[in-house]
Amino acid sequence: SPFLMQLFAGHPCRFIAKPCALSLGIQDSGAHRAQPNAILEKVFTSITKSPDAKRLEGLAKQLDWDVRKIQRWFRHRRNQDKPSTLRKFCESMWRFTFYLSIFFYGIRFLWTAPWFWDTRQCWYNYPFQPLTSRLYYYYILELAFYWSLMFSQFTDIKRKDFLIMFVHHLATIGLITFSYMNNMVRVGTLVLCLHDASDFLLEAAKLANYAKYQRVCDAFFMLFGVVFIVTRLGIYPFWILNTTLFESWELIGPYPSWWLFNGLLLTLQLLHIIWSYLIIRTASKALVRGKVSKDDRSDVESSSEEEEGTASSTKGVLSTSSNGSNRLNGHVAPGQWTGE
Repeated sequence: SPFLMQLFAGHPCRFIAKPCALSLGIQDSGAHRAQPNAILEKVFTSITKSPDAKRLEGLAKQLDWDVRKIQRWFRHRRNQDKPSTLRKFCESMWRFTFYLSIFFYGIRFLWTAPWFWDTRQCWYNYPFQPLTSRLYYYYILELAFYWSLMFSQFTDIKRKDFLIMFVHHLATIGLITFSYMNNMVRVGTLVLCLHDASDFLLEAAKLANYAKYQRVCDAFFMLFGVVFIVTRLGIYPFWILNTTLFESWELIGPYPSWWLFNGLLLTLQLLHIIWSYLIIRTASKALVRGKVSKDDRSDVESSSEEEEGTASSTKGVLSTSSNGSNRLNGHVAPGQWTGE
């Protein structure tokens, strides 16, 4: 179950990821804590976490504080609830371990599967195809993991791409469940393995970023971008969608669930196009300007440079600003990593 996945995730984070993070110099230090103030705390918890100009002026008069000081207090208070870099490193290391392990498991399993080399084999003798134990565990592990991502999305810091990620997780869970119930597991394994091919590279880039190995981080991100675009815009439509749309129609005809199954797969392809655009834009900005400007998929929380009005000189493809916010996040999409 997804709850067991989350439970077991804590053990490698505690006994493996945390020692690794500490050895790399990542300390368990949280954000700068806001000065205790009952009035501002009441406004923060009961009214708004980001007061407008009118409310700021009223609070400034009430407390006899400067407006900038109150803005700074609210920024510190918001950042106070964010996870530390150590926690983000541990979570990324857990995901990296899972993605890498499940990808190699899938490759090893599919290497000897006939449908890996000939996609028409996905539809021969359908639906009377055996479900082996290795295939069963592959599916259950993937389903549990994506359910855990679905639940954790509601507890993470809310991002501008929340809806896109929600649709992605929902479509993925729907596809895994639907294909399993209809015994479309052969083509389902191809979809799962293809999606896992780039995800562990994204998590590796995050780990390098948290450890402040910027060149390693940039290299992993560039590799992630290449693999993502090749698999999601090349192999996926011309290999996966070709067999689900055309070969299946030819071999077994338009079965009743054909439209729903392919509708979900096409929904994923639309998300692939959106994320590929964001990845290309992020990489092109880094190459042209030598730094990354604020991405559309940023956290709701603003960086300290934006609120103070100072210039930010974040070098590299995935750079860390002074408050620890980063330029790439999510399952497979660019944005800031502040909440990871």
